[in-house]
Amino acid sequence: MDIKLVLTDIDGVWTDGGMFYDNEGNEWKRFNTSDSAGVVFFGKLNIPVGIITGEDTRIVERRAEKLKIDFLFMGVRNKLLVAEKLCEELGISLSENVAYIGDDINDIPLLEKAKISATPANAPDYVKKHAKWNLKKNGGEGVFREFSELILKEYGMLEIVIEKAIQSFRDPL
Repeated sequence: MDIKLVLTDIDGVWTDGGMFYDNEGNEWKRFNTSDSAGVVFFGKLNIPVGIITGEDTRIVERRAEKLKIDFLFMGVRNKLLVAEKLCEELGISLSENVAYIGDDINDIPLLEKAKISATPANAPDYVKKHAKWNLKKNGGEGVFREFSELILKEYGMLEIVIEKAIQSFRDPL
């Protein structure tokens, strides 16, 4: 499998893009737990997952910590530049070894350069045209898992990873 790194945006992919604020100014986001399976699947193949987001909130940091995300870049304006630097550090090629999912205008440069790129169903059409795949699910509805499963299916690895995941639930603690 030539995918060596999976990168993802957060808002509009792992969330529906909505932001909730209470009277004290606290921000809330709703994540779909289904997406965590995608992280688990790639972990079974030792493929790191990274988040690149323009947001800079403790909420995203906590989600990344809980899922043991390998790389977290927050407050990013130029996602392509961050991805290129990471690829250089890892000794891999963005156009040959990276999969990326994003949903908005700031994702377009990275969607165009990644080997495999995708957008959620509810991304704007002018963003979708820059991705290899336009997925069926909307952001916040498990679209990262859909993306993960499609990549693994593309490389004939989905059944192997599912079996590895099932086996891990059978292993003694």
